[in-house]
Amino acid sequence: MKKLGLLVRLEAKAGKEKDVEDFITGALPLANEEAGTVTWYAFRIDASTFGIFDTFSDEEGREAHLGGKIAKALMENAPELLANAPSIEKIDVLAAK
Repeated sequence: MKKLGLLVRLEAKAGKEKDVEDFITGALPLANEEAGTVTWYAFRIDASTFGIFDTFSDEEGREAHLGGKIAKALMENAPELLANAPSIEKIDVLAAK
């Protein structure tokens, strides 16, 4: 059961939109390696705004993801790619299909 989630919002710097898209879509293999990550989505909201939504069955899985390779790479590349710091929100999944 997907009980917990993360909602991450990313705003690309002007001219870095394709780089942000490539970065988040390129993270899929890393997400697939994470046993505690149940689902993982990368998406675009508008021309410069992107996001990642993931779900976890428990807090251990969510914390492992937050301390994992994707989060580390995101924080290392944020100054070059993003207009501001990533917005990372912990959420509770109330219903899912």
